[in-house]
Amino acid sequence: MRTKQRYEGIIAYFQQEMPTAESELHFENPWQLLVAVVLSAQCTDKRVNMTTPALFEAFPTPQAMAAVSAEEIFPYIRSISYPNNKAKHLAAAARMLCEEFGGEVPDDLVQLQRLPGVGRKTANVLGAVLWNREVMPVDTHVFRVAERIGLTTRSKTPLQTELTLSKHIPGHLLPVAHHWLILHGRYVCTARAPKCASCGIRQWCRMYERQQKQAD
Repeated sequence: MRTKQRYEGIIAYFQQEMPTAESELHFENPWQLLVAVVLSAQCTDKRVNMTTPALFEAFPTPQAMAAVSAEEIFPYIRSISYPNNKAKHLAAAARMLCEEFGGEVPDDLVQLQRLPGVGRKTANVLGAVLWNREVMPVDTHVFRVAERIGLTTRSKTPLQTELTLSKHIPGHLLPVAHHWLILHGRYVCTARAPKCASCGIRQWCRMYERQQKQAD
């Protein structure tokens, strides 16, 4: 199957079946999303959503978090993966937001990446979710699913995956396509036991195509 055909089929399916895919992280403003995405690294959204209500109540603004130490943040996020490092990142990011950005989350993705704990993926998530920027955040789900179904070929880094997907997916669809691939990887194309029998895009999937050939 040609790459163009694979992309067209998969995009058309998701446009019909999942036109309004959104982040499963709970947030009410850019500050809360920034915190939630930092916490979500190598951690499930479900666990993050269980943790953030008390955290947001205690530190509703960057100013509130900037006034405390990482040690004071830690108890609120102890159930999250790598809580020590994340507490340090959040404390430092809050201080930088207050000192350099007037307590506001910058909408410049390059400036965002200056914040402690914020890399390219996190900045792209904020760009896509908050400002509908034409960017493709690549997390573990996107990286795995894109390679497995054949949207990428032998991609070795998240950046390679991002550039390939951005080349083939129309720019205006990139923010929602990010969620398509995440949700598909989370609930259908799971890491250990993908649900191929009930997968709506299997006719365009490279892995499924190979399995069928082997079965024949």
